[in-house]
Amino acid sequence: MLQCASSPLPPPLTVKPRLVRNYLLPFLLLLLTLGFGYGGYLISEGAGTRTLIETGERQLELHARGVESEISRYTYLPSLLELEGSVSRLLVDPTPLHRDRVNHYLEGLNRRAGSRAVYLLDTSGRVLATSNWQDADSYLGEDLSFRAYFQEAVNGRPGRFYGIGSTTGEPGYYLAHGLVHGGKIVGVAVVKVRMESLEERWEKARLQAFVSDENGIIILSSDPTLRLKAVRPLSDQDKERLARSLQYYWWALNEWQPLSRHPLGDGVEEISFPPGEHAGSHKPLSYLMQTRQLSDTPWNFTLLTPLADLRREALMHGVLAAVGFALFAFLLIAWNERRKVIATRLAAREALEQANNALERRIAERTADLRASNQHLREQIRERRQAEDTLRKAQDRLVQASKLAVIGQMSTSIAHELNQPLAALRTLSSNSVRFLERGKLDVASSNLEAIAEMVDRMGRITASLRAFARRADDHGQATLSKAVDAAVMVLQGRLSEVPVALHRDYPDAQLAIDQTRLEQILVNLIANALDAMGPQLDRQLWLEGRSEGDGHYRLVVRDNGPGIPQDARQHLFEPFFTTKPGELGLGLGLTLSASLATAAGGSLSVAYPEAGGTAFELHLPLLPAMETPA
Repeated sequence: MLQCASSPLPPPLTVKPRLVRNYLLPFLLLLLTLGFGYGGYLISEGAGTRTLIETGERQLELHARGVESEISRYTYLPSLLELEGSVSRLLVDPTPLHRDRVNHYLEGLNRRAGSRAVYLLDTSGRVLATSNWQDADSYLGEDLSFRAYFQEAVNGRPGRFYGIGSTTGEPGYYLAHGLVHGGKIVGVAVVKVRMESLEERWEKARLQAFVSDENGIIILSSDPTLRLKAVRPLSDQDKERLARSLQYYWWALNEWQPLSRHPLGDGVEEISFPPGEHAGSHKPLSYLMQTRQLSDTPWNFTLLTPLADLRREALMHGVLAAVGFALFAFLLIAWNERRKVIATRLAAREALEQANNALERRIAERTADLRASNQHLREQIRERRQAEDTLRKAQDRLVQASKLAVIGQMSTSIAHELNQPLAALRTLSSNSVRFLERGKLDVASSNLEAIAEMVDRMGRITASLRAFARRADDHGQATLSKAVDAAVMVLQGRLSEVPVALHRDYPDAQLAIDQTRLEQILVNLIANALDAMGPQLDRQLWLEGRSEGDGHYRLVVRDNGPGIPQDARQHLFEPFFTTKPGELGLGLGLTLSASLATAAGGSLSVAYPEAGGTAFELHLPLLPAMETPA
């Protein structure tokens, strides 16, 4: 670009530097910009692909182990039937009585295990008993000797088979085991398991994955359109063999054909699909496909990771690289051509630094404000927790006061219950001394036994009062029958004053509430019923209960009293509201009972039967059923 001033040049040579600068240099810069952009795209795509492969390997291992775990959950179940005596008796002597017993046993086993079906085959492949013996599509009497799992199991090998049922057309995973009796195989136990939960789990996780079996058929997939397609070409012999086995019922088993496949490593491929297979897409879509074989089974688990976002990001990085180089070239030319531009750039940089400093100061101020707000929120949370603790303690004290009030109301009956045994104790003890002096040991012994029985009775009364008066927690576990017995014991004095017909119609249950609190609720409800029936001659009290399908238990305490007045019904659960005279009630029994039921996760409500009287409905959660060994 430097011109020599000492020797004149011919006119054609004097225009060459200008031509290079005006024409060749922009073309060269354009080529370099495109080269930097393409290089940035390739580098970003390679790094992103490696990252996706590493991330995909972790997800592949995680979800593959989930599939293996789901498969191995039921492997023990077919062999479990070998321990059941009724199964062996049915296989040896297939009478209707034995078949009925095994049908009921398999029905219960299937329900507890959560499988699709459990059935028993004889050595000829005919179903002798099944868990769905009551259904219209029962397997009972069906000939399944053509199934591969039966042929494997009857020869002493574990049968593992995924197929579509020939009766219901429902897919499932079959596990078969040969049952041995007297040293030889006398039948085959089969468990059918549905594995749709894995597909639902993948759909919720937005995971694109599928499982292919030993025949290369996709049997599980997060995309329903891929199910029962072949991942590899099937020969005519394979299609005929699969059609004859009815493993996949009458499905066409179309081939799954990606547009292109490029191996990237062991078990890793890049595949693409035509746009017609994906709604809303006008370009072929590419995926990173990673495959891993599952343990203890010839199945393969495949994970598909979309590459569209990766390539979009790589394209962005390439554009940034090209723009960066172009900017660098522009700055270099500008610095070489004009120093003023450099000064302007320096001034702009200084202004940018000032703006950055101002922005940092504003960020610091905002951070301080946020810290102050956060501290204020923490103080509010602490105050609210303290208020909740205070409210809970007040509620506990109110509950305890209600207990003591109930005990105070029952003090007369309790004194009467204790005075009678005390008077009898005094009489019997005096008589025992006289009989001992006269040498009548047998009469004295019977008196002492009567004294012991009265002391036990007094002890039960005082023990019930101590248990009713002690403090308790919101949660725990309670036995319904024990709580009813304890409440009846506490109210024994009132129940003995005026005859009451007590009807009990409830199955015993384990409830998720403290035993003492359940007793207190029952004492309040039964005492209210006794007060409502008053002095009427016919006094009937019903305790009726049943389990509900939502994991709760419903207990109804119903009386045949005159009922609750219409104007008082909407105020029943309000504190200090009562229809009793002031000396008989504080108006806290129903309020505290409803509060205790709510604290345990239940509820207390009232109903008014058409036959008359009042019915209080207590809903409480049941304890989770404990698993019992099969």
